[in-house]
Amino acid sequence: MNAIGFLVNTLFDLYLMVVLLRVWLQAARADFYNPFSQFIVKATQPIIGPMRRVIPSVGRLDTASIILALVVVALKYTVLSLMVGAALNIPSILLISVVSVVKEAGVLLFWMLILRAILSWVSQGKNPIEMVMVQLTEPLLSPIRRIIPPMGGLDLSLLVLMVILNFVNMLMVQYVPYWASV
Repeated sequence: MNAIGFLVNTLFDLYLMVVLLRVWLQAARADFYNPFSQFIVKATQPIIGPMRRVIPSVGRLDTASIILALVVVALKYTVLSLMVGAALNIPSILLISVVSVVKEAGVLLFWMLILRAILSWVSQGKNPIEMVMVQLTEPLLSPIRRIIPPMGGLDLSLLVLMVILNFVNMLMVQYVPYWASV
């Protein structure tokens, strides 16, 4: 049962990251003609398309995608609970879903920053995935660069943002009871 639980958890988490990337791509107004962006759109469109007919967007916020992210996490915890024979506690699943979506968004940002740093060392800037990563992370890094400009050719904004993310994660573990369990 442990191996199947791992597989279920991994599949739901991967799809959640794809849905969160779609929300982030729309919020950052990234290039949707990029091959990476096209993959994200095509992987989520069969579910989000019909949802958008019923759930309108609020400004630049794609509420259908956010609701889909919450549903994916709620389904994940429902399936995992049923696999171990635990009773379903709907309010707890809803709260854990919200906390999980926020935490996974932070984890996604962390890994996006790591990949962007690694690609900056080896890539010439022509990679379509790197272009999307720049479009997604630059709105978060540029305010830090205004405060701490590059010193001696080293851009410390990425490191500062990662320290901030880690600090926020530690605060959430301390003050949100469900944060450590997800």
